[in-house]
This record gives sequence, structure tokens and C-alpha cells, in this order.
Amino acid sequence: MAKAKKGFSRSDRIAEQIQRELAELIRRGLKDPRVGWVTITAVEVTRDYSHAKVFYTVLEAGKREITQEALESAAGYLRNGIGKVLQIFTTPQLHFIYDDSIERGVYMSRLIDEVNGTAVVVNADADDADDEDVDGEDADGDDSDDTDKADDKA
Repeated sequence: MAKAKKGFSRSDRIAEQIQRELAELIRRGLKDPRVGWVTITAVEVTRDYSHAKVFYTVLEAGKREITQEALESAAGYLRNGIGKVLQIFTTPQLHFIYDDSIERGVYMSRLIDEVNGTAVVVNADADDADDEDVDGEDADGDDSDDTDKADDKA
């Protein structure tokens, strides 16, 4: 009888566990003031578990380089902390990479909003043109101005 296939490979599960442990270690254990609000977005582990790419974002864009330096200097401490929790033969060497996918997503969303905003203006102009017929009659069916009738009654 064939074994049921698992949804994730072992390296995917290890990567998720490293992501959780790193987030906790950075939040609780890292005392470096250069590390501010860091979010670990993803972790990719090699098949032999010797290296791990840790993708992160920072709340303040201006502190990106400072945070990179702080994380690289704390890589040994973080690796040691992961090694105490994970039960694998080799604790991966951590490589921190800034994840700009969120910024690219915001940029793309802004571009889409600009295009949609332009389309709304074009459609609004088209709606105004639909109120009048080709021969100059308005929606009431006559070509007289409704404001003239209001002035005549007064």
C-alpha cells in the first residue's frame, strides 16, 4: 500500500519553524537597539540545511541598512538560539536579505489605482455626454433649457 503524500516537504517545515523561532528570538532575545520593527517574511532552506536565506522587512524604510548590519552581526547569536530549539544535525548559516516585495506590491497597487482613477474620469465624461441626444435634445426630450422654465414661473 502506498503512503499518503504529505503536503509539505521536510525542508519547508524546517523553514517555517526557523521563521517562527527567528521572529521570537528577535523580539525577545535580541538587545541590539539598531534592530527596530523587523518582520520575517520568509525563510528558504537548502536541501542539506547548511544555509538559510531569511527574508525580512522593516517598518521604517530609512533604517534598512542599519537593520541589515545589526542582523548580520547577530547572526551567530540567532543561529545558536535556533540550534537549541531545532533538532537537526546541522543548524543552517543565516543569510539576511531585505524583502522588497511588499514595496513592489504597494507600487503596483498605486499604478492600478491611477489607471482606474483615470478610467473613472473618462467614464464620468461619457455619462455627461449620454444625457444629451445627438440632435441637441436633453433627457426630457426637448431642446429647451430647464432653468429658463424656472425663471419664467418666478
